[in-house]
Amino acid sequence: MAGLTGITNLPNLLSCFRFIAAPLLLGLAWHGYPRAYVAVLLLSFVSDALDGFLARWFHQESELGSMLDTAADVVIYMTMPISAWWLWPELLRQEAPFVTLVIASYCVPALVGLLKFRSLTSYHTWAVKLAAAAAGGAALVMFAGGPTWPFRLATPLCVLAALEQIAITLVLPESWSDVRSLWHVLRQLGSAR
Repeated sequence: MAGLTGITNLPNLLSCFRFIAAPLLLGLAWHGYPRAYVAVLLLSFVSDALDGFLARWFHQESELGSMLDTAADVVIYMTMPISAWWLWPELLRQEAPFVTLVIASYCVPALVGLLKFRSLTSYHTWAVKLAAAAAGGAALVMFAGGPTWPFRLATPLCVLAALEQIAITLVLPESWSDVRSLWHVLRQLGSAR
């Protein structure tokens, strides 16, 4: 029972919810339930927003929690383009340059981290949080039949957040988790010298 203690706190359970939501999102998309899909995606985004906040609030931050959060994000973000394509292929064709940039903004920093550290990075920078909130909220609006311009405006935020993550990976000698920004990393590295 002691081995489960770390995973059974509320923040980690919220992260684990996204592992359950991913196949549900795929199933809803495959069977053509766009409203239910948007509702489950919204719950996934809410769980992503709450897990880190609650971990800090309840002093339950951990390396396990950080990695669970990152892995759950990977699963959801890999699921979204596939399921969105099944539900809204014309919309994704129309927004292909922006969708491609957002996907690349997530994949390229992860790949750079995997190549350098042989593991997923879990920086959770302020820029990534802002970009994820903007792009996620805009995607929900877009998938619900709203305008596409918020998603287009969120795309440069995603690119800038990705560039910061890549820069962080390049300057760090080893993988860190829960990094606020490149500036904070450089400051900490400078004070360690």
